Amino acid sequence: MELDLGKPMGVKEKITYRFFWTLAWIVAKTFFRFSTVNKDRLPKDTPYILSPVHRSYIDSPLGGLITKQRVRFLGKESLWNNRLGGWFVGVLGCFPVQRGTADRAALRACQQVLERGEPLVMFPEGTRRSGPKVKDENMFSGPAFVAARAGVPLIPLGIAGTDKAMPHGARFFRPAKVFMVVGQPVLPPEFEGRVPRQAVDDLTEQLRQSLQEAYDQAQTLLAEKS
Repeated sequence: MELDLGKPMGVKEKITYRFFWTLAWIVAKTFFRFSTVNKDRLPKDTPYILSPVHRSYIDSPLGGLITKQRVRFLGKESLWNNRLGGWFVGVLGCFPVQRGTADRAALRACQQVLERGEPLVMFPEGTRRSGPKVKDENMFSGPAFVAARAGVPLIPLGIAGTDKAMPHGARFFRPAKVFMVVGQPVLPPEFEGRVPRQAVDDLTEQLRQSLQEAYDQAQTLLAEKS
């Protein structure tokens, strides 16, 4: 099953995206006073997978603000039930995944996004977690598998403070300081043909360690400013 990735951005879409990106940046800067550390670690001319920790619903939009380049996200198909809403989230970088779609199809779509030269956000912890540790048992192999297949780097992103800005169960966000730290890139080895399962597991563990380091640094910076 092929997933709809949308067309590459034209001039109008680029202008629209930059407008809403700027608006979101202003709102986020006002409410969260966010700071980003080590932005120079982001690749400038090649696609990559941005892999943030996941402690709040606002991790996704904040992660997209660390670069002016549009980043792509997986989104529930129901977001496109409303034509205007579907257009809006599509311009912002989301592409739909049908409920019940096989993971294989979603991962293939992610690879296609990268092959188009677009950066992609994939949360290695899957869903929202809690606590200061990135636990091994919570790590999903999807980001490492896609990175290995596409031959692109994994960029860890530690985010501290979003669990206070919009904790579990909250319907609205509230002002809170947020730090985002771009971690050391994790580079997959080159493969010809099928990617070995052990290589994916090893790459996932490298990502977990680098993500933990970035998250620790973000938490330390937040504690120093609190």
